[in-house]
Amino acid sequence: MTATRTRLVLGNWKMHGSLADNAKLLSALLAAPRVASTAQMGVCVPFPYLAQTAQALTGSSIAWGAQDISTQAQGAFTGEVSGAMLNDFACRFVLTGHSERRAMHAESDQIIADKANAALVAGLTPVVCVGESLAERDAGQALVVIARQLAPVLALGADAVQKMVVAYEPVWAIGTGRTASPEQAQEVHAAIRAALRGVGAEQVQILYGGSVKAANAASLFAMPDIDGALVGGASLVAEEFLAIAS
Repeated sequence: MTATRTRLVLGNWKMHGSLADNAKLLSALLAAPRVASTAQMGVCVPFPYLAQTAQALTGSSIAWGAQDISTQAQGAFTGEVSGAMLNDFACRFVLTGHSERRAMHAESDQIIADKANAALVAGLTPVVCVGESLAERDAGQALVVIARQLAPVLALGADAVQKMVVAYEPVWAIGTGRTASPEQAQEVHAAIRAALRGVGAEQVQILYGGSVKAANAASLFAMPDIDGALVGGASLVAEEFLAIAS
């Protein structure tokens, strides 16, 4: 990672949490000294807990955000949440295109680009997730898949892309305990960096996501194009999440 790109460590709580558990976790994060930390931290939480998270973290160095956003600004879209609604809770980040959304909700590459654009219109920072399945990796198609997923996002243009974050999350390493080796991750991150460079957005932060833990974070962060992490299960344990960010 170059000196001009700040390390970013984002927690994705997924569908976990309760008012009581969240209070304990957020309190532990706030109580920890972060003087030595070189990373910016944030948490992306379920919609019902945005108010609690905003209240707890306002005035701290920890940012917060949501896990999804509607492509629509308002209207008859039952169950959807707009960028303006997220702004009411002072969100900074919003995940778009997480592999679970792609797989479980059939979100296409174009829909994800549209969601990223909707986030930008609302003044939010979209964290655009890309990644290949195990079958795609075994077939030698990882970089082809990543390029396809990125194409409609990059088509939004440099001014838009420069305001995003990209997260590489190999599907085969999410919640499985398996992690891409630092060298495997770096290969994909370098390809993403080259694609970003092609549209004039080389300095965009590229995060790695996929069973990131304190035990493997340092070796991943040592790679030149890995600018931080999108952390799943480990972000629910304050000590682990803080260790990753330290």
